[in-house]
Amino acid sequence: MALHALTLSLQFGELADAATHRAALPRHTVARCIRHALDADAEITVRIVDADEGQALNRDYRQRDYATNVLTFVYATEPMVMADLVLCAPVVAREAAELNKPLAEHYAHLLVHGTLHAQGWDHETSEADAEEMEARETEILAGLGQPDPYA
Repeated sequence: MALHALTLSLQFGELADAATHRAALPRHTVARCIRHALDADAEITVRIVDADEGQALNRDYRQRDYATNVLTFVYATEPMVMADLVLCAPVVAREAAELNKPLAEHYAHLLVHGTLHAQGWDHETSEADAEEMEARETEILAGLGQPDPYA
């Protein structure tokens, strides 16, 4: 399977436990997760943020006043995907602990999830769309040697 080209910017905001999140997100792993989820060449910025920044972005752009695990901002899908993925480190860490999963494994799932959103996939439109997106995520993650995130 030929993978699509990716121009990646990986950014870390002001995080109290930045070293933990940097260790879970080496650049080559982030690129690998995203490239396996791409159906076209892409320019993607991944930004890891604290709860305050995550909440502000979710409130200002989605009118939801809480920090969420991943936000996807899409600027173009043709001729290439151009998007920002914003992952909220404290939310991702809390969810990983609650799910009893390694932090890196949960990040991999959310990178794939956000990348699919950047290409038009949407799990909030219908139950059928949610099932289709979850199946695609599971397929991509299996190709990366990751377990089914929904099992």
